[in-house]
Amino acid sequence: MIKKKHIGKIVSFKFEYVNKIEIYRGYIIDYNDDWTLLKYNTVDYITDGYLILRNKYINAYCRDDDEKFHQKVLDLKGKSVVPADLIPIDNIETILNYLTEKFGAFQFDLKSNEYCYLGKVKTIEKNNLTFDFLNSKGVWSETRDCKLGNIRTIEFDTDYVNSLLLVSKSTK
Repeated sequence: MIKKKHIGKIVSFKFEYVNKIEIYRGYIIDYNDDWTLLKYNTVDYITDGYLILRNKYINAYCRDDDEKFHQKVLDLKGKSVVPADLIPIDNIETILNYLTEKFGAFQFDLKSNEYCYLGKVKTIEKNNLTFDFLNSKGVWSETRDCKLGNIRTIEFDTDYVNSLLLVSKSTK
């Protein structure tokens, strides 16, 4: 699907959820058979953190004039991909443990993007993730579980996640 020539380029992805189709756009940093790592172009000419897509839910991808123009603007703003953007995406366990260790928390969607979950790995056993949940007020409120196979997207180092981490640290 994605070719090596797309690394470092902005591409849009048509992504499937149970309840709707979402379009995600960003610089491709890396990919493998299961995952695609993007420097996330959230809106207009703004990048905000990173997004990892589970490839089996990508319906299509596009690199047309719109993506090329967004890339031109973002490149001029100095937002292009740099080596420091690369993280290991070998498998879901490696991804989540790395994000917990390096960034402190991550956000993820399951079958629906109506709800997202924010947290850090407590344990991973077989196909089950137990995570400490960070609520929308920046409080580590409880421990939750989910099936690793249900995770469709993972976001990290975003303004939202980093803001809640700041609040959580200030309340200790």
